Amino acid sequence: MGRVMGSDEAYSFVFKVVLIGESGVGKSNLLSRFTRNEFNHDSRTTIGVEFSTRTVQVHGLSIKAQIWDTAGLERYRAITSAYYRGAVGALLVYDITKHLTYESVERWLKELYDHADPHIVVMLVGNKADLASERSVPTEEAKDFADKRGLLFLETSALESTNVEAAFNDVLAEIHRKVSSKEVIRGSINAVSLTSPGSKGENSEEKKPCCRNI
Repeated sequence: MGRVMGSDEAYSFVFKVVLIGESGVGKSNLLSRFTRNEFNHDSRTTIGVEFSTRTVQVHGLSIKAQIWDTAGLERYRAITSAYYRGAVGALLVYDITKHLTYESVERWLKELYDHADPHIVVMLVGNKADLASERSVPTEEAKDFADKRGLLFLETSALESTNVEAAFNDVLAEIHRKVSSKEVIRGSINAVSLTSPGSKGENSEEKKPCCRNI
């Protein structure tokens, strides 16, 4: 498959990325498609906070992405600040066939910025792009909104595996760019580095276990 999977390989950074958006937009399937290359046609709502990890290569460095799913709690407005704590990236997902899920994007952004690091990298994701004939959110409308708010933007299909890799990898690459360019000098985003640039071997192995079960 050509993907770096296991949990024991050395990595230079751990980036926590959260999935947010209304219930039923496909967050869990985006997560499972990216981390396990699976799609679950049974659309029952996930209950209980969960996260999955996958290690990817960004500019020659191993980045461990720890991706958190809201797990159905968004239906009860029950997401706590702990969910956002330490997050350095977010995918804000809506369903291109349900305009109401797009209309709630503004509220999700406010909640995100109220609880997360101000430098968090956010991508607006229009999911279910395979249902183009049922589209109710024009691509250009969403892209214009994202541009005005300084968000990354992509349309995806977790079902057909379209742009799923690109969505996560673009967010991870932008987080890495912010960290490595020293654009961010304070806040939690500055604390995700497990090794200083150029350090390798024992140092990273010693520090790695502390962050495995966050």
